[in-house]
Amino acid sequence: MFRRSSLLSLAFFAVLLTLLGLLGYKIYLSFFKDTFEALHAHQIERIEARLQGREAFSFAVVGNVRNSIGVFERRMIPALNRSGVDFLISAGNVVSGGGEDNYQALYGSMRRLQIPYVLTFAEEEESEFGSFRFYDMFGPYFYSFSAGEARFIFLDVTGKTPLAWQLRWFEDELEAVRARGERAFVFLGEPVLPAQRQGEARASGLARHPDFLGDFLALVAEHPVAAVFSPSQRVLDRRRVGETWFVTTGGGGGQLLSGKDSFYHFVRVEVDAQGVDVAPVKMEQAPGRLLRMLEGLWFLIYSLFYVGYLNFLLVVCVVALVAIRLYKAVFMEKNYYRDFSHPAAEDAPQPLRVMMFTNNYLPFIGGVPISIQRLAHGLQRQGARVLVVAPEYGTQTDEEEHVLRVPSLLNWGRNGDFRLANVLSTRIAVATRAFRPNVIHVHHPFWLGSLGLFIGRRLRIPVVFTYHTRLEQYAHYVPLPGLLFRNFIAHYLVEHFANKCDGVVVPTYSAEEYLHVIGVRSQILVRPTGVDCEAMQQADPETLKRLRREHGGGGETLLVSVSRLGREKNIDFMLEGLAWVRRHSEAPFRLLMVGDGPERPRLERRIAELGLQDCVELVGSVEPAAIPAYYQICDAFVFASKSETQGMVILEAMAAGLPVVAVRASGIDDVVQDGVNGYKTPEDVAEWGTRVIRLLEDEQGRKDLAARARAFARDYDVLRVSEDVAGFYRRLMALNARRVRSG
Repeated sequence: MFRRSSLLSLAFFAVLLTLLGLLGYKIYLSFFKDTFEALHAHQIERIEARLQGREAFSFAVVGNVRNSIGVFERRMIPALNRSGVDFLISAGNVVSGGGEDNYQALYGSMRRLQIPYVLTFAEEEESEFGSFRFYDMFGPYFYSFSAGEARFIFLDVTGKTPLAWQLRWFEDELEAVRARGERAFVFLGEPVLPAQRQGEARASGLARHPDFLGDFLALVAEHPVAAVFSPSQRVLDRRRVGETWFVTTGGGGGQLLSGKDSFYHFVRVEVDAQGVDVAPVKMEQAPGRLLRMLEGLWFLIYSLFYVGYLNFLLVVCVVALVAIRLYKAVFMEKNYYRDFSHPAAEDAPQPLRVMMFTNNYLPFIGGVPISIQRLAHGLQRQGARVLVVAPEYGTQTDEEEHVLRVPSLLNWGRNGDFRLANVLSTRIAVATRAFRPNVIHVHHPFWLGSLGLFIGRRLRIPVVFTYHTRLEQYAHYVPLPGLLFRNFIAHYLVEHFANKCDGVVVPTYSAEEYLHVIGVRSQILVRPTGVDCEAMQQADPETLKRLRREHGGGGETLLVSVSRLGREKNIDFMLEGLAWVRRHSEAPFRLLMVGDGPERPRLERRIAELGLQDCVELVGSVEPAAIPAYYQICDAFVFASKSETQGMVILEAMAAGLPVVAVRASGIDDVVQDGVNGYKTPEDVAEWGTRVIRLLEDEQGRKDLAARARAFARDYDVLRVSEDVAGFYRRLMALNARRVRSG
């Protein structure tokens, strides 16, 4: 039985996925959906064919349809199909907005019409970037055509086309009409008579161009214009000025206004040799003013939902997401205090079977793979069974039976070091059933780590997460805005994932403090990655002699740094610090930079720019087993990374008897005791360089720091750390068993 919070979380993510799907579909409609184009060209050809050789004909005019379904599509189109008119003209505002969905809905409605049609470009057609869609789907904003000894002229008064240019074109059109002995019908998106413009809230565009209105009316009066049609706010107004009908029509759909002139209708225009007759054709509607208003409101709501159902669903999804979040924030019982009821480890006596999940592992050289390997070996030496689930690299050996390699879907990085494992591989399911883990330990809060969390929850066994890496320092590797990832996504990901786990292992107390600050409430064990102190102090004497000849034959003080050559390791700062040391000290030194990475070509250029070619050597990638020898031939360890959660290489260097100079950061602060086993400084070139000079020039002080560093590292021996982690597993297993028994 799911808890209420679990059901709400499922609902939240279901609605979120729906919302993302709807947004994706909206984008698809706008950019990728095959659409109709230049419909006016085809419709005008149909009109010309219908009226060829005829002097008498009829057509209908509608205004302010606004994507009406209940009135226009369900009632008016069938009436138009039965009416016998030859074609239909929209006086404007046939859509309720220029969005892609509105134009698609209009096309669907017009396909029910059995007669040809053309549209006037007006305010609603232009809104929401609709002008681009109108031009692509129908044609130009202002245009004209002749049929049945009449000229049909359409003007654009939205502001997309200059009115001065249209006025000259309009005059030329009317002169041609007079020369051919035709009559003209004119359509534009706003009323032009002052009496018809009164009360029209939307008729504001032409109000800014009184000269155009005056010139337009003068041209109409001087030429054979039979009628001028404009959309109105659902009101019919027809009046004759001289020989010209001026008609505003707004009964094509939507909610009606109160008053006798507001009703659903289209205007029927009869044309013959005797003249032009203009008459409204009313649609049936409910009796009584109240019922008509309710009917109009219903048609409006119906049309909005039918046409803009995507927008409607988007709004519903957003409201649902907010409602679920508010409910969880206000009404769900919360306990912001950590659970200190740690059961005794004896409550979980069964042998440990630990299944670990990691996104990278040996032969990839890095702090996380080495940390996992050491913990796995330490647990095995205590009798635990361990299975590490890791990506397949192609170059790994099959010597370690406790590693399950998962095929990679994608490789990237300078040498293909980063592998995206196939989380759907059947190997994982088969291995899980065979191994029967009683603890899941994940080392990343995503991908294989997420799979491990899923498996642990399905098996109802404890899930432990080790917070190895400060994700926000890796924003430059993520295809997202850097500030967004660094300031929000990275912290949210860690907090959200850690709270889903039963326990979290962190290497330092500063890392524990960080987790508490971002809201992690799971059980936390503070234990760094163990160091094999004995291995760090042993090396083949011949190997040491060879390395000294290769890297330090000049008698200079040897510095070493072990780090991946990535931007997050702050190596540029360290190089600038060494350049500062060269300028302020005569003491000879040489830095061995052990490690490789994508920044190597750029760092080589930077070393040359700083003139450090003779004292900085990029050694490259070194097998983990060979690293202790590099520590032992050197005199001090230097470091500048701020992305570490524990600085495992610093503990290794201390175990090998090297004092440390590092930049103060969360993973360094708990390990380096300033003036005791090394120095930690702010990220300041002069301060960092001053401490390096102190080590170079004070040999006795360097030896004293080295002795204290070696003693400090003994507390972090891998056996002690693995014992503490195993005890943590057992406490979580006992706590989980109690929780399962209690339901």
